[in-house]
Amino acid sequence: MNRSGGIGLLVVLFFLFLIFISGEAQEKSGGGKGGEGALKTDKGFGFTASRAPIYIDSDRLEADQKTNTVTYKGNVVAKQEDVTLYANTLVIIYDPDTKKLKEIIATGNVKVVQLDRRATGQKVTFDQDKNKVVLDGDAVVREGTNVIRGERITFYVEEERSVVEPGKGGRVSTSITPPAKEEGEEKKQKEGKKK
Repeated sequence: MNRSGGIGLLVVLFFLFLIFISGEAQEKSGGGKGGEGALKTDKGFGFTASRAPIYIDSDRLEADQKTNTVTYKGNVVAKQEDVTLYANTLVIIYDPDTKKLKEIIATGNVKVVQLDRRATGQKVTFDQDKNKVVLDGDAVVREGTNVIRGERITFYVEEERSVVEPGKGGRVSTSITPPAKEEGEEKKQKEGKKK
């Protein structure tokens, strides 16, 4: 496979996968509602099913038809609208017959950023068949000042739930900051105290 053919295949596979993970799952669920252990997700965290292009940059690209993989290496940056994924390596595994995406694995200093949401870890695996995303290796998910930490965080997309697992002998850590009161509520509470 030549370099431009590999790039085209990768972009198509990556886009199809991202549509499947975020767009279809949100349609089935009626929107991005949070599941157990999930942060507020009024807008899906990650790439979307929009027609916006996805741009992927790296130091090197390898396409291997024998192993059905396309690999980006070195300073990988994948962007779509307000979502950016950073990693040292991004590997896409596809079915040789249907050319459908089976799995995407990003490794090494993985970071996904969308507005005030950020997920970090050493490895993230997107499994299309099981419709789940696994963030491994000192996994941290932040939204604003809210933080969830564990060794592994698994998101079951269709089930709208997540599971956070601690490292060996460790514990899961969560920090939640209550939202600030609105001005109208504060005024009512002050007036109620005066009476």
